[in-house]
Amino acid sequence: MLQIRGLVRAAQKAQEQLKIGVRDADVLTFQSFVLSSVETVERLCADARVTPHQLPARSRQAYYFLKNIDLQNLPTAGSHQRSMVQTIGIKNIKTQQRAILWRISQLASDSHLDYEQIPTVAKSISQVVEAIEKICTQQQITPANLTSSSRQIYAWMKFLAPEANLKLHVQATQRIHSIAKVLCSSYGHESVNFVVEMTNLAGLYRSRWVGNNITLILSEGFIHAGEDVLTALVQTSLQGKTQQATRVIREYASLDEFSDVLLDLDLIAETITEDGRGSHYNLETLFDKINREYFGEELNKPRLTWSQMQTYRKFGHYEPARDRIVISLTLDAAMIPEYVVEFVLYHEMLHKFHGERWVNGRRMVHTSEFRKDEGRFKFYDEAEAWLSKLASREAGK
Repeated sequence: MLQIRGLVRAAQKAQEQLKIGVRDADVLTFQSFVLSSVETVERLCADARVTPHQLPARSRQAYYFLKNIDLQNLPTAGSHQRSMVQTIGIKNIKTQQRAILWRISQLASDSHLDYEQIPTVAKSISQVVEAIEKICTQQQITPANLTSSSRQIYAWMKFLAPEANLKLHVQATQRIHSIAKVLCSSYGHESVNFVVEMTNLAGLYRSRWVGNNITLILSEGFIHAGEDVLTALVQTSLQGKTQQATRVIREYASLDEFSDVLLDLDLIAETITEDGRGSHYNLETLFDKINREYFGEELNKPRLTWSQMQTYRKFGHYEPARDRIVISLTLDAAMIPEYVVEFVLYHEMLHKFHGERWVNGRRMVHTSEFRKDEGRFKFYDEAEAWLSKLASREAGK
């Protein structure tokens, strides 16, 4: 699968600029940057004989975000209220992150995981998150207005604050430690100190070897990865890249299982306000209608909000840790039939209703029972056709 380095970062950079507005003197430079990024992606795809729609999930979303920027109607600095809000950085947030990583490392390095410690660590993380949110409230901003670095760390902490996510994170870290111990022994590196840091990383992974210490820093997206993927990551950090290990890592990174975690992290800070009222559709009203028609009004209402992200393949997302359904702002438009928005919302409500199952160590959310209930939607075929048309139309732009 084609990998385009720097594409996600280019989209993030453009998004940052759009949030604060583009100065008149920088308009041509910004337009050139966006056009050049899009043209580079399309040229590389053409050379590889693939379409941008065939890129890995996060790269694909980054491409469509850049492709759909209206370069002739850019928000200018000072043109809207949000641009008047100065982005702020949180002092010592990196120190706080280091402290959390250290506590997780201490838990995970023990072959017998002490699960009783997880609530204590989760509480500590929640306290840091609450302190950051209090600062934001005092400054009359939201976490979306934090600087890129602070927002990235905040989202990671917010993701880990629920005990369920922290438990998965610690378990994955422990599995990596166990794999590293075995491989270090087989490679003759028994004295090496292997450090694992799973975090909100822009790329997939990186490793560094300093003296007798090896640090493997990897994306939080690997939290659900199997032994083969984690082994490939450890092998790469110990012996360098190989074609086989790279293939295993990249194939996993192209799966929804990986990209869903990244989307979860992105949505934490990108959702500016938790308000189900959109310009055209009110999620609160639609939820009540669907709950009455398909769930007998027995499904407890989660938090409902529109995402500020532009998404063209994944139009909705249920976050069980926060009991929140996020629907893509792409669907809040007069051109989108109401039954399409209802179907996406119904799909996410089914995720809340059915939960998840683990089969042979793999997380399953779209079970046969889930698909059966999904097919009960009375405009199922029409909604699927509309969403497919919307995705393919964006892919062809």
